[in-house]
Amino acid sequence: MINENFYKDIKAILLNARNKVYQTANFAMVEAYWNIGKTIVEEQGGCEKAEYGAGLLKALSRQMTQDFGKGFTVTNLKYMRQFYLTFPNGHALRGELSWTHYRQLMRVENESARNFYMEEAVKSQWSTRQLERQINTFFYERLLSSHDKKSVSEEIKALEPAKTPEDIIRDPYVLEFLGLHPNDDFYENDLEQALITHLQRFLLELGRGFSFVARQKRFTFDGRHFRIDLVFYNYILKCFVLIDLKLGDLTHQDLGQMQMYVHYYERELMNEGDNPPIGIVLCADKSDAVVKYTLPEDETHIFASKYKLYLPTEEELRKELHREYQALEEGKVETDTE
Repeated sequence: MINENFYKDIKAILLNARNKVYQTANFAMVEAYWNIGKTIVEEQGGCEKAEYGAGLLKALSRQMTQDFGKGFTVTNLKYMRQFYLTFPNGHALRGELSWTHYRQLMRVENESARNFYMEEAVKSQWSTRQLERQINTFFYERLLSSHDKKSVSEEIKALEPAKTPEDIIRDPYVLEFLGLHPNDDFYENDLEQALITHLQRFLLELGRGFSFVARQKRFTFDGRHFRIDLVFYNYILKCFVLIDLKLGDLTHQDLGQMQMYVHYYERELMNEGDNPPIGIVLCADKSDAVVKYTLPEDETHIFASKYKLYLPTEEELRKELHREYQALEEGKVETDTE
């Protein structure tokens, strides 16, 4: 049996080392992006309007993407430009905060509130999710008007998970900055991966016009990262089909998130002549499976027409998912008992 105090010391050494790696990698990126923003502003003559020199940003984005890979879209370069304009004193930047933290802070127009959030995020070691929630729920204003400031400050711990050093491994911004490719194994466990693989194969073998587009498709919306388990394009229906798999009970949040995916594809990725995208949320557990279709608002009528001819029914998907889930669970039990 290991002595508890001895192990506590060993654990502290490792956690401190990981935290140093987290801070060093993140702050190196933050400093680089601040300096890129400063250089862009200086090249544009110090103009504060993002519209000025738009051609420069497009050309810079093309060249940087060619030389350094993803992460240098025109939109991201605009963020870097705005980063410098929002925090002109680079010496005041805090090494404990990541690029995602700063992207959240740039949304706060009130300088006093922004400085408060920055200092509080450092002092309380807020994760980016915690910071986002505090900004969205007007924590600064609520704290000023509250008589019970301690309980207002403590509520975030119960609402959002805290930051961990391992977050650096999962942060797509950091991976892009380092020139690394995200590993899908970071995001899904073995059972989910097997079910996704089976669904991918099942839809392609249906012979109803499904063409595979992407697996674990990542996109960034409003400063947050999302992943769609499977993306298909149906060339008969001329529309994207988005699929997300959940283990356990279906929640309103799951459906709302898929609705957001559908709207994002509708706004950003539909081509001329495409029909509105369709989302499918599948939930699997030991007892049953649940399947729900999600459509853009005011588009529910399309199921009364040709879409039903080429899309699998909820019952087809439910049975297939349940059958595969049971087979995987039984196989796992057999392996565990060998």
